[in-house]
Amino acid sequence: MSSSTTSPPPPQLVDECRGVLFVYSDGSIKRLSKPIFNVPVHDDGSVLWKDVLFDSVHDLHLRLYKPALATAKLPIFYYIHGGGFCIGSRTWPNCQNYCFRLASELQAVVIAPDYRLAPENRLPLAIEDGMRAVEWLQAEAVSEEGDDWLREVADFTRVFISGDSAGGNIAHHLALQLGAGSPRLAPVQIRGYVFLAPFFGGIVRSTSEAEGSKQAFLNLDLIDRFWRLSIPIGETTDHPLVNPFGPHSLSMETADLDPILVVAGGSDLLKDRAEDYANRLKNWGKKIEYVEFEGQQHGFFTIDPNTQPANRLMQLIKRFVAQNSS
Repeated sequence: MSSSTTSPPPPQLVDECRGVLFVYSDGSIKRLSKPIFNVPVHDDGSVLWKDVLFDSVHDLHLRLYKPALATAKLPIFYYIHGGGFCIGSRTWPNCQNYCFRLASELQAVVIAPDYRLAPENRLPLAIEDGMRAVEWLQAEAVSEEGDDWLREVADFTRVFISGDSAGGNIAHHLALQLGAGSPRLAPVQIRGYVFLAPFFGGIVRSTSEAEGSKQAFLNLDLIDRFWRLSIPIGETTDHPLVNPFGPHSLSMETADLDPILVVAGGSDLLKDRAEDYANRLKNWGKKIEYVEFEGQQHGFFTIDPNTQPANRLMQLIKRFVAQNSS
């Protein structure tokens, strides 16, 4: 008699994100190095840049940018990339092009950190990495052997933290943890935060989520997929890391916060949560401004950074930085 062994079935694809992240039924994960935005990098030499390792344990880098002709001390502007906590990188061309523009238009030192991605590294690790990237700046400010490339132009007392989508969620948590004036970071001083279509969630759907287009750049299926892959296992989207106003979230009514600018596109499914966030904080007396760009989708300012709405947003950020720098 002959015996035969049956090979186990091949693993099945369980989740896929933007054609660059694939999760399989056996728990294996495949990532492609290609970015989802196949656009050329517009590096004309007017902005200098370099990469720096800020966390050797987790091999995390940040990308520094500065205007090539800078002569005076410049504000520092963090740009934390988006990607639903699952994808994205400081090296993606859309991120790099936007940082070139931020450095040039704002006349600022721009810092674009990476952070660990889910599902291999679920929340709150991305938020912890965001904090570590800011603490790196403090270490540079106090070190006698700091990087002259940065120190010769950076004003450590004028720091702004912005975040795009998932990066906006990270920026929110940094604002809460650091508090107004960021005393724990001295001599570094945070002056304000910019939340660009922040990635918040919750069990109860908002109107813009429930009624948003299935063809939207960030549709409800993808929103749910990102949360499923990134929140702590066994938790829901009412977790405090996801929903700032969930049943277990600490109240921000008494929180002492730096000024915040919240931005959303009028056709973004995340719009209602961003607007609700700003309205609640405004009612509690916080210094917060909400600006909505009619008809614009999620990520409109990096998908096509040269449109009129993207130009208006840049001027808005420029005004926010100027108003909160003195």
